[in-house]
Amino acid sequence: MAILEIRDVASGYGEVQILWGTKMGLEEGQLTSLVGANGAGKTTMLRTVMGLIKPWEGSVWFDGQDISNLPAHAKAELGVVLVPEGRQLFTDMSVEENLEMGASPVRARPHVKRNLEKVYTMFPRLKERRTQKGGTLSGGEQQMLAVARGIMAEPTVLMIDELSLGLAPVLVLDLFVSLKQLKKEGITLLLVEQNVQMALAVSDYGYVLAHGKVELQGPSRELAKDDHVREAYLGM
Repeated sequence: MAILEIRDVASGYGEVQILWGTKMGLEEGQLTSLVGANGAGKTTMLRTVMGLIKPWEGSVWFDGQDISNLPAHAKAELGVVLVPEGRQLFTDMSVEENLEMGASPVRARPHVKRNLEKVYTMFPRLKERRTQKGGTLSGGEQQMLAVARGIMAEPTVLMIDELSLGLAPVLVLDLFVSLKQLKKEGITLLLVEQNVQMALAVSDYGYVLAHGKVELQGPSRELAKDDHVREAYLGM
């Protein structure tokens, strides 16, 4: 059974519907990618799962429990954590203060020291800049900090929105390597990513979202070979 399930979810903003009966499932311990064109509904999906917007129809289940109507902070307490698009750091706080804010869920507080050591090992650059204000970091360093802050929350499921957006290729590679490390540690990952080729290369399973519905799904290696995916998203 999937640890996180999205069952026939419809949602949107105001009177504008974005998702139309979308279905997804995340297998425990796997890295799942969600790809699609701009406007397909990927960020809306994450925001709905996280509780930042409520589903109009359908439900979201985590570890066998219906969490559809729980607020975002309650989902974080259960272990469902979102690294949002645009990072949303506390720009006037230091790197370490941002990381400590990530550990606000009760489940995470006993593990602050251990998780600080973990993220500083994973991202040595953050350790070098731990007293520096978050807003003065480079774009790549800010993205490292956003991911590290998510790790500090002690996630069971970590969802990341647009990991590589606007970053240099060498930094992108470092961040994708960090995802593989998190997977080895047993964290279930959902990656929303415009770099479709990279997303499918590192993930176990993939979903292709189009017009608010899942158009294709399957093992990532098979999706990468699919003619429609190659033509529409990989330029092949």
